[in-house]
Amino acid sequence: MVMGLCLLVYSLGHRALPQYLKRGSQTIQNQLGKPTGTPTLRWVFQSFMSIHLLMIASLKQISNLSEQRCWILQFFGAPCRKYYLIS
Repeated sequence: MVMGLCLLVYSLGHRALPQYLKRGSQTIQNQLGKPTGTPTLRWVFQSFMSIHLLMIASLKQISNLSEQRCWILQFFGAPCRKYYLIS
């Protein structure tokens, strides 16, 4: 049942991201660095794997949050941007 729920959420996200990109006539870079309007959600998730939360003296900082990743985050909701300390 949990696996079915995970597949449903992934499927909804995989359909929604290209729709947001198409609505705004925007593109993001694919694995080869070329602009695409239909990226795979798997690649988007993989590109965020190298981002880390650092806590130094109770101060939170995000490492490896590049300009391209910030660009991708604008297509996700406010809770997602808040998670990466972007508001």
